[in-house]
Amino acid sequence: MKPVLSPGGLVERLHAIGAARYHDKHPFHALLHSGRCTKAQVQAWALNRYYYQSRIPQKDAAILARIEDPALRRAWRPRVIDHDGEREGEGGIAKWLRLTDALGLDRDLVESTRAILPGTRFAVDAYVHFVRERTLLEAIASSLTELFSPQVIHTRVQGMLASYDFVTPETLVYFTARPEQARRDVDVALAYVTEHATIPETQVAVLQALEFKCDVLWAMLDALHHAYVEPGHVPPWAWEPPR
Repeated sequence: MKPVLSPGGLVERLHAIGAARYHDKHPFHALLHSGRCTKAQVQAWALNRYYYQSRIPQKDAAILARIEDPALRRAWRPRVIDHDGEREGEGGIAKWLRLTDALGLDRDLVESTRAILPGTRFAVDAYVHFVRERTLLEAIASSLTELFSPQVIHTRVQGMLASYDFVTPETLVYFTARPEQARRDVDVALAYVTEHATIPETQVAVLQALEFKCDVLWAMLDALHHAYVEPGHVPPWAWEPPR
């Protein structure tokens, strides 16, 4: 029998997963954050990442639909608003489109998602499916990659502003509010996880859910690196950098 972890011990194990598996360790992120990506590679990243951004409110709506506690629903609901906005042109998705616009990508193409990599689509769809099909505890635990995102966002913004003349603070406005939103969301998710993962079986499920989410993010960058860095195999239907 595995020993039961204390709440603090469980949180330590969650942080250890991030230290080992979060996608800031991926070679593509090292290129992106250090200014060693071409503009076309940054465009490919933004285009493919849009699919993930566009599915976040669907993922959170699926979680909301499964929550029976009104207090927890109220605490989770801002996640959907953060990305969809209260009205047209607001929210994280609209801000991400301002990034793709500024990078010179056709908005209709971006929103259609028809030119994304198959690895992007499979990874993101697997995440949404996971949230819908697994237990509520696992679904909530899978969101805890936000434990690690604030520092990564800081590194990304600082590195990209320093390295790319086609990037401005307005281009990266999506990231302005994300660190504080992530900290708020982590407080809610972590409180739920530590309250409900109290036996070895549920604690293992929580840890594996976070590992799965790290795998999703890693797989997305694997696809980008394979297509647009090395060896450069872009599927015939995916976005091709202008020649």
